[in-house]
Amino acid sequence: MSHEDVHVSVDELELASELSGGEAIAASADIAEYALWLADDALILSQQLGAWISRAPELEEDVALGNIALDLLGHARSLLRYAGSWDGRSEDDLAYFRDEAEFRSAWLMEQPNGDFAQTIARQLLASAYMFELYSALRRSTDETLAAIAEKSLKEVDYHRDHAVQWVLRLAGGTELSRERMIRALNDVWPYVDELFRDDPLIDRLGDAAARPSALRAGFDAVIATVLAEAELETPTIGQSRAGGRHGAHSTPMGHLLAEMQVLARRHPGASW
Repeated sequence: MSHEDVHVSVDELELASELSGGEAIAASADIAEYALWLADDALILSQQLGAWISRAPELEEDVALGNIALDLLGHARSLLRYAGSWDGRSEDDLAYFRDEAEFRSAWLMEQPNGDFAQTIARQLLASAYMFELYSALRRSTDETLAAIAEKSLKEVDYHRDHAVQWVLRLAGGTELSRERMIRALNDVWPYVDELFRDDPLIDRLGDAAARPSALRAGFDAVIATVLAEAELETPTIGQSRAGGRHGAHSTPMGHLLAEMQVLARRHPGASW
């Protein structure tokens, strides 16, 4: 990945932050709540990936994971700004001054980085899901959500390809790397079902939202193809009763938010 690629990602982050603009106002509380679903997934995953900077197994991967984290942060900023337009909260208010129960992220995004294989397994599932989500959301009757999805899809396509290549590399590498990849998939697999659960909110939004259950077939097809090429079996481990969409979060979430929010809460209103 070149130095130029990093500048492109930063430029795209600024564009993403402006995409919803100051004029787009969420049409209802339900639209704002749905935007929080999407924003919090991207924000929390971005925070997780940022922790790999200076710790990745190779220098190029420092750049790649940082780039992906910036993309996701751009998606989150656009969506947080749009969600906050309903009640006058800023993107910073929503990112730094909500308590854990007010976040709407899925449990998959909250799971610890673990070793590199676990991060890649989480990233494979998350990016495959986001690709299906944004593909469908481009047809949203809400123009702002459709515009954010259109732009985000191009970036998520890269995120998914990056994760796929690493799954193949780890599964086809040493005996140890293959064992770790298998273990990582089993560790994150219990959090898949939550991504595809329908909710009364989706029923109320109709064509403005992407129905989660309708995304499952495309996701399963992609994952099955990747695992077959890697000569890995699809995990059969049971699913969690995750409830992140309604504010019930996994244990790691509190630690993650404490780290992410500490500076803003300790010095509210500060600028630098």
